[in-house]
Amino acid sequence: MNVIRDVLDNQLVDRNQCKMGKVDGIVMELRDGEPPRLAYIEVGVTTLARRLNPRLASWVAAITSKWGAKQSQPFRIPWSKVRDIGIDVEVDVEAQATPALAYEKWLRDRIITKIPGG
Repeated sequence: MNVIRDVLDNQLVDRNQCKMGKVDGIVMELRDGEPPRLAYIEVGVTTLARRLNPRLASWVAAITSKWGAKQSQPFRIPWSKVRDIGIDVEVDVEAQATPALAYEKWLRDRIITKIPGG
C-alpha cells in the first residue's frame, strides 16, 4: 500500500459512516533496528498548516487558542483503529466522542451562526 497516496487527504469516517474531516497527517514511529511503524493518523487544521510551513502551524495554533477554539492541537487516532482503507478511511471510533470535529463546531458556533441566513 502506498500510504501517502491511499490515506493522506482522504475522507475520514467513523464506525457509523459519519464524516470526521480529512486525514491531515500520518505519524510514524522509528524503532532501533526495526522498520518504521505506522503509529497514528492526525486530524486537525494545525497539522494541515504544518504540512505547508512550520511557522504557519505555529500561527494557526496561536490564533485558534486566542479565539477560544477548544482543539488547537491535532487529534491522533491510533493506526490500530483503522478498519478499512478505500475511497474513505474508516476508523473504529465515534466522531462525536472525539475532538476531531472541534474546529468545525467552533467555526459553526462562532462564525457561521452570525452570518444572516447561516
